[in-house]
Amino acid sequence: PVCHQGNRNKHVSLFFLSKMAKKEEKPSKEAKAASASKSAKAKKKKWSKGKVRDKLNNAVLMDTQTYDKLVKEVPSYKLITPAIVSDRLRVRGSLARRAIQELVNKGLIKPVYKHSAVSIYTRATAE
Repeated sequence: PVCHQGNRNKHVSLFFLSKMAKKEEKPSKEAKAASASKSAKAKKKKWSKGKVRDKLNNAVLMDTQTYDKLVKEVPSYKLITPAIVSDRLRVRGSLARRAIQELVNKGLIKPVYKHSAVSIYTRATAE
């Protein structure tokens, strides 16, 4: 029985030594912080830049070709707004508003709804 107890003490002492060795293997707080920051950087979400629209290069002044197109085509549109004229004739919005006003003065188109925010016109029908 004495022999058996001696082996048991050796076993217990080996157990404590292995525990001590494991405690020494644990990384320091600085090492933990460094590894945490590395993993955070690796998993950081990459945001997209979003859709990039092409820059409009609309005319500031109306040339004769554009003016002829205005007088010929715009009065045939069923719905006429400054945005539609600007888009189809490739002119600035301010120029489109002036062009529409000129067509109204000539009697080629007639206003449907006029407001400071939006103005809607339609073709002048023969009544």
